[in-house]
Amino acid sequence: MNALAKYPSPALSSWKSLVLASALAAAALLLTPDIGRADPPIEQVYNIYCAQCHGLKRNGTGVNLPGLSVRPRDHTDSKGMGDTPDDELFKAIKEGGLAVNKSVLMPTWGAVLSDKQITEMVKYLRTVCHCGK
Repeated sequence: MNALAKYPSPALSSWKSLVLASALAAAALLLTPDIGRADPPIEQVYNIYCAQCHGLKRNGTGVNLPGLSVRPRDHTDSKGMGDTPDDELFKAIKEGGLAVNKSVLMPTWGAVLSDKQITEMVKYLRTVCHCGK
């Protein structure tokens, strides 16, 4: 039997304990309900999840545009956005473009964003397009 296996070094044991404690702490944070945690501002949520396709100017010219076969919705377009009901915007965000007969390239965000955040996003989009309902 290897002497190292029989008599582990205290430093190695401490390191393993630290890794295990860190992993358990991370798991606890991931599994803990969001009680008491504030959601980030909805504009920040847009910048994180939407701007890659819809653009920082919200006009459908995000960095992903060259790789897309369909241009993303221009959220600054008052007419186009104004003709779209809130419940359709909510469904498109939650279930993806295909759920509302739009592009399959629009992903589903229902597993990432809460219903509350999606509702906030719909309200935010109404301010972006200046077409509040």
